[in-house]
Amino acid sequence: MWFCPFCSNILQVEPTRFVCGTCPYQQPISSSRKQRFPQTRKRVDDVLGGAEAWDNVDQTDATCPKCNNPKAYFQQLQIR
Repeated sequence: MWFCPFCSNILQVEPTRFVCGTCPYQQPISSSRKQRFPQTRKRVDDVLGGAEAWDNVDQTDATCPKCNNPKAYFQQLQIR
């Protein structure tokens, strides 16, 4: 994207020139133009709080049928 040096709007591309849509600025296209800007990804936060979110959760007495663990741990979340 190229911007107008006078009004800072995006220049529109015509077959032989760049044209500003709000002011009379025009720039002829004399050669191929290419610029690349690498994008950096931002760190994604863990929505449910990560591993430490399970440190102080509620528990109840319920036996697991697969591993016979006598406790069940659960969380309540307000999602709206």
